[in-house]
Amino acid sequence: MPEGSVGALHDAGRVFARYYLRSAFRVRVHGRERMPATGPVLVIANHSSMIEPQLIFGMLPRRSAFLVKAEMFSGIVGKFLLAIGQIPLKRGEIDRTPLMTAVAVLKGGGVVGIFPEGTRGAGDVGAAERGAAWLVRASGATVLPVATRGTRKPAGGRRRFRPRVDILVGEPFTPKVGPGKTGLDQGTEELRGELAALVKTLDDWRSENGFVTP
Repeated sequence: MPEGSVGALHDAGRVFARYYLRSAFRVRVHGRERMPATGPVLVIANHSSMIEPQLIFGMLPRRSAFLVKAEMFSGIVGKFLLAIGQIPLKRGEIDRTPLMTAVAVLKGGGVVGIFPEGTRGAGDVGAAERGAAWLVRASGATVLPVATRGTRKPAGGRRRFRPRVDILVGEPFTPKVGPGKTGLDQGTEELRGELAALVKTLDDWRSENGFVTP
């Protein structure tokens, strides 16, 4: 965990995140056992609402430090996020501090979570930022893709009562990200492609079983 975080508070936060949304959503997790039990792991996930980070943070079987937009780190909420080991990231700015913090966690054998799309959207991972590939290159971490569907409010309509939310954990893999910008771009596309394919797998499964995708 990052320096200054409190393990006991982190664990309490995970328990809270795991259960407090259950009154609003029917959450199902598929493939949780695919999380490596030890060693550095970079979790990459799609991002379509503010709910995914909380759900993934709560369902992971290991402690994890997520890169979270810096705007969240204000007041008592910000102090809490720092205490449970989350890492503030300034979007749209060149700032190596959060990335180096994440690398230190990974090199220490920990788990870091990142949303490669960089911001909320459709969650289909049509594009990705380079941060995830850079972390893999700097740390040699195993990558664990995670897809979430069912958290978005339908466009132009009200959310159903306790909608079904599915979290699908993919197979871990260890990409080799080459040197230079070319290597980083190729690594980014590999990570994006793996995550996008997992999201599509989940979309197809939900469609076959009659669940709304957003």
